[in-house]
Formats: sequence, C-alpha cells, structure tokens
Amino acid sequence: MVCSIDHLASSAGVSVLRKGGNAADAAIATSAVLAVTSQHMCGVGGDLWALVHVPGEPRPFALNASGRSGSGADLDNLHEDGFKEMPFHKDPRSVTIPGCVDGWLALHQRFGRLPLDQIFADAIDLAIQGFPISAECAQATKLLEHIDNTEDYFINGLPQTGELIRRSSLGETLEGITHGGREAFYGGAFGEEFVAFGDGEYTSEDLQDIQADWVEPLAVEAFGQRIWSLPPNSQGYLCLSSAWIANQLEIPADSSDPLFWHLLAEASLQAGFDRPDVLHQDADGDWLLDPERLQPRVSAISPLHTSRLPTGVNDGDTIYLNAVDADRMGVSLIQSNASGWGALVFLPNPRISLHNRGIGFSPNPDSPAAYGPRKRPPHTLAPTVVENLDGTLRSLVGTMGGDSQPQVVLQLLARLFVAGEDPGQALAAPRWRFAASSSNGFNTWAEPTEVILEIEGQDLSLITNLERLGHIVNSLPANNSAFGHAHIISVEGNVLSGAAEPRVTASGTASY
Repeated sequence: MVCSIDHLASSAGVSVLRKGGNAADAAIATSAVLAVTSQHMCGVGGDLWALVHVPGEPRPFALNASGRSGSGADLDNLHEDGFKEMPFHKDPRSVTIPGCVDGWLALHQRFGRLPLDQIFADAIDLAIQGFPISAECAQATKLLEHIDNTEDYFINGLPQTGELIRRSSLGETLEGITHGGREAFYGGAFGEEFVAFGDGEYTSEDLQDIQADWVEPLAVEAFGQRIWSLPPNSQGYLCLSSAWIANQLEIPADSSDPLFWHLLAEASLQAGFDRPDVLHQDADGDWLLDPERLQPRVSAISPLHTSRLPTGVNDGDTIYLNAVDADRMGVSLIQSNASGWGALVFLPNPRISLHNRGIGFSPNPDSPAAYGPRKRPPHTLAPTVVENLDGTLRSLVGTMGGDSQPQVVLQLLARLFVAGEDPGQALAAPRWRFAASSSNGFNTWAEPTEVILEIEGQDLSLITNLERLGHIVNSLPANNSAFGHAHIISVEGNVLSGAAEPRVTASGTASY
C-alpha cells in the first residue's frame, strides 16, 4: 500500500511493488513521480528524510538527506548586504545543497531490490511524455509568471487543471541518475549550473560531499505505542515531546470535546515554544526528550485555562508519503522545497527548481543555528513511525505544513490511539495549528507568547469554549491545505488500512 498527494505517484509505487520491489523501492518511485508532478512542493532540488521500519530490527533506520550550506557561506557578508533575516527568495544564501538525490541513492543502496531504471520508469515517462497538472500545481504556477526558465509550465499561458505538462529536461536528469548515479547529477549539468548560480556560495568540491547520512532515530512511548521520529536538525523531537506530554494528561476519548483540542494544543505549545533556542544540527535529541526536561511542561498545563510560558503562514511546501509491502517493511518519507517553489529559482538547463531551506538558519551570530559554512539548517520535516510495544509495525504517519507538522501529527496520533478513529476518519477531521500573528509558515515560535490558535471550520461552540480557556482563536475555512497534507497507513494483524489527504484533489491511496 502507498499513500501520497498524487494518485499517479501512489500508482507508480504500487507498480514497483507488483514487479517484486519492496517498500523502499516503492517509496523512491513515488517520491520520483512527485518530483515531476508536484514540483511546486518538492523535487530533486530539495531535501529528503525517511524512516524505514524493517521487521525484526530493534529500531527503524533513519535517513537525514538534508543538505548543507556551501563553503562560501559568510555571515558577515549577509550583514553587510543589509539582511536582518535570512533571505527568502532568489538568493543563494537561502539554498543549501539539495539532498534529495543523495537520499534516494542512500535508500536504494541500503534497501533497494529493483534497479533504478525500473524504479524511475514512471517518473521519467511522465516527465517526457507529459502529465495532467493538478489543480493545486496549476494554481501555484501563478507565482512563476515572471520567473526565468519556467517555460514548461506556460506553453499556452497559465495552465488549466488537467492540461498536459512536459518536463523533458527533468526526465533526462532522472535518466542520467539511473545510469550515472550521483556523479551524473551533482557532477553533471545540474552541479555546474548550481555552482554558477551560487556565485561563490558553493564550489564543485562542496557538491562532492554526500548529503545523506544514516542517523539514530528518537523514540518515546505514548498512547500505548512506541513512536519514532528523526533527530536534530529535524524538528521530529517535537512530534515526540508533544506526544509524551499529552500522554501525561487526561485527554478525553471524545475528539469533539473542547478539552481534547485544548490539551493537545497546550502540549504542542509547551513542547515547541523554545524551538529557536534549542534546535540546530548539533542539538542533543536525547536531552530534548528527557522526562526531567518535559515534566515541568506537563505541570504547567491546566484543563481550566491556557498555560503561562517560562520567561528568560504561507504554508510549508512539502510532500509526505508512506509505503508498506507484503513483508511489513514500512517507509515514512518526506521531501520538500520549504516554501512554495522554494527559492523561486529555476536553473537554465536542466530546468530544476531550488528549495530555500536556508531560511532555517539564524542571522544572529550568537544562535547555535547561525548561518555559516557547511552547516545544516534547522528543518521542519518530521515523518514518524509508530510501532507496537513488541516492535511490530503499527502505523506510518506524517504531513507537510512547515512549523505545524508536529502539531498535525500529534492530532492524528491522538485521534488514532486515544479517540480510536480509523485513518480515514482521523484525516477527514478538522484540525488546528499555531501561527504567528504575521506568519510565513516557518516563524511560529519567534514570539511564542503571541501565537494564534488557528482552527479549521466554523464550529462556533468549539471556538467559544476555546476562547473561554484563554486561546486567541482564528477560524479558517474547512478543507484548508494550511492544515497539512497528511497520510496514514495502519497495520492490524494481516490487514492494512490507509488513507491519503482529503484536502488535496489529486491525492490517492494505491494497493494490491
């Protein structure tokens, strides 16, 4: 079974399973198709993270394929150019070396069963022969009207939903990777164009360094399960710490109860408010999850009112996918541009867009996440694997959504394991998220005492009750992509149940 935001991608993953591939092969195939059909959210110019559950292994395998800044990254130059915040668009300093391709290759080298030409076949075919553009991608192309090297999307002006789009240079790039591996990408035309774009930010030697590393995952026990996520520089610790905090509270089993919403929101607030101070590439994940650190945050939460914090959004554009094979190998994978179309830069040849994950760095020289050479920025990507306490696979859960990813994951976990909802019910239910008063999707915790609780839908009774508890509430329309694109696959005995995000028109679950 495979779930993703695009039924074409999910079908490609299942096609690989039918050919004898495993869940890792299926995840790579799905990811590659998404890099073609959903380039407004992800692509070969972005980053990738994954958790791989292998039956019988004591813990999932964790892959960090988030790229590093170039050797030319210079904080003093940033300040001399007048930047008080990291540049968001059209600037090499917002672009770290893309890790997606290294991530695919690392995943394939360790777990792959089929050759890459079979795994990439559907993605290459869709890129060269064309794919019907989704409503979401067609809408997003409005941002590209004045961006160079985006002609593929504007053959007949702004594309209409369902119009056939061809990305031949991207297809040729994928073909090159199948034959020449990473050198064909990082040492080929892409690498040359990338270094030229950087204008001293990166060197060809920087691109020789592999951007993918196998790392130790983090885990907590909560809701009767063992929940795994990724270590820093990922914010995966927030999925885990908020779940651990919530597990210490008396969460109602009725998900319509305002207290269900209030306590989960408070758990997320207490887990996340100090993220800018503690999340960086060298952060100690075990310390971030230490019960001695988290217990005072539990004690600060009241069922009667919002908590006091200690003193002294453009939506995130990311895709999440998951895959489970017949042997119950499970892959929870996420890849991203950061914001929509990333840095709003398309290289001339191949016409590949670049992400803007460099926005996670801090321009403050005293910050542990200060911008500098050969560093990984703090990352919002946080896929999860849920195991039964005996180590067998229970669920794969994840979402896009920038800063709100851990908040959405917490809600889905609580709906699955506290409220007893099935994947379809959990995904269809309305959600909440925290947002800054002036949000770009990545600055939620810049002023944690001023965050707003945004709620999907118009339930006036719920809003009134949350406001009585002290929340500042803003209601947004239902079925809003601002609340994430999530997918769930759950395992119960010999039965797989899965659901893809209903907030995306092209999303789909495929199985056989």
